Amino acid sequence: MANAKFNVPFPPNEPVKSYAPGTSERTALKNQLNAMVNQTIEIPLIIGGKEIRTGDTENCVCPHNHKTVLAVYHKAGEKEIKMAIESAMEAHKIWSKMEWHDRIAVFLKAADLISLSEWRYILNAATMLGQSKNVFQAEIDSAAELSDFFRFNAYYAMKIYEEQPLHSPVGMWNRMEYRPLEGFIFAVAPFNFTSICGNLPTSPAIMGNVALLKPASSAVYSAYWIMKLLEAAGLPEGVINFIPGSGSKIGSIVMESEYFGGIHFTGSTPTFQAMWRTAANNLSKYKSYPRLVGETGGKDFVFAHSSADIEALGVALIRGAFEYQGQKCSAASRAYIPKSIWNKLKDYLISELKTIKMGDVLDFTNFMNAVIDKNAFASITSYIEYAKNSSEAEIISGGNYDDSIGYFIEPTIILTTNPKFKTMEEEIFGPVLTIYVYDDDKYEETLHLCDETSPYSLTGSIFAQDRKAIELADKILTHSAGNFYINDKPTGAVVGQQPFGGARASGTNDKAGSYLNLLRWVSARTIKENFVPPKNYRYPFMMEK
Repeated sequence: MANAKFNVPFPPNEPVKSYAPGTSERTALKNQLNAMVNQTIEIPLIIGGKEIRTGDTENCVCPHNHKTVLAVYHKAGEKEIKMAIESAMEAHKIWSKMEWHDRIAVFLKAADLISLSEWRYILNAATMLGQSKNVFQAEIDSAAELSDFFRFNAYYAMKIYEEQPLHSPVGMWNRMEYRPLEGFIFAVAPFNFTSICGNLPTSPAIMGNVALLKPASSAVYSAYWIMKLLEAAGLPEGVINFIPGSGSKIGSIVMESEYFGGIHFTGSTPTFQAMWRTAANNLSKYKSYPRLVGETGGKDFVFAHSSADIEALGVALIRGAFEYQGQKCSAASRAYIPKSIWNKLKDYLISELKTIKMGDVLDFTNFMNAVIDKNAFASITSYIEYAKNSSEAEIISGGNYDDSIGYFIEPTIILTTNPKFKTMEEEIFGPVLTIYVYDDDKYEETLHLCDETSPYSLTGSIFAQDRKAIELADKILTHSAGNFYINDKPTGAVVGQQPFGGARASGTNDKAGSYLNLLRWVSARTIKENFVPPKNYRYPFMMEK
């Protein structure tokens, strides 16, 4: 139960440091980057707080310089996966019964370690080097958002425990207990956000659950440093077990366990659907119905009305589509532009894109860096080549790429005459924006087209100064985006301000960064205590006159 003396205040968002020339944070981060890029570490599994080495290894490399090896990491096999499950369930005996304020203290400490110590620079440097993020993209992710997740989840947990039945008649006491789930949570993390990798196992853990963390193979480096941060914050052994390795191998073993309690997932739609099918087929094995929480794909849109501010629209398209090389599930990937403003917008975009620098993360003047790995490079460039060879599309900016040193792809804009063109419908997950120009008098018709084109429903935005146009878009696009933006880019959701998630093929919309997500990791128990129980079974209506 919530207790006033343990009250967690509503937290402020973690301030984002500028890293401008001459600042102390710039010097500290540069020093950390130089130290980490010049050494190769060994990354073991972490099971029950113990380091486990399997001998089955792969390299962590810099995407922008794939000859630079940051680490050699060990991969989990069947033996280690079963060991991790046993460790988690052993830790469950103590962690699930620990007082809520003692659990929360671990994550509040982790947040303060990020804010006030060298951990900020360790996590930022790991994210920059391992996932090829520029300094700003790393700062808003692995420093600000990760610490926000820890603090806001602690606050929302306290508010959940505080939520009790409104009425207890005289003679009885009604109360609600929010129990952890009986099994473990399988946290499956993506490569693109260090903060998501940190949140997926810890949001269930804050509520008293235990977890197995399987990081993306291309982001094991930063995931390992998250584990070391949590160790430094005092997280007990076995509460979160770290098992990098093959997703298909690990998943099939994990989801066979009777103690499988749920999935907290961020990744591709096909992968999540396959996991859902596996869970459904195994239902009879489980102690309880598992909780399935997933944030999956997106085909995010920017829709402009003729009254839109062209410069603001242009900035939103550039930042929304090309920050972090378009490797955000929220990245702007398709745009609908009215014919009356297209020529001015086109000139603005082409002019601005010529000024963008792309290269190594160690050069802080670069706006863009490399895509994550060889497979992503091949997939993204196949869409560019498809557009180059199509009679329905032309590339008006970018379109070049080179993987000789790192996996670099220019920011690319495709103009299509077909609103159902392949790159208007399919998720690309790279720095490719496709634009469809519509007739101004078909605004409402094109809004419906936007709603019906993609199976996804993650993020989207409307640009207009005309309020009636905004209202119409808001209504027609009600189910087109779980996070909807007005006169802003469709990326950059902030914990505590814009809880994140989408529906349709984009996920279960359980809103990371809000109490809604935490509610998925508890099983409520209603308790009624009768202080003066009746001592006669007879009711008044049974009495004779």
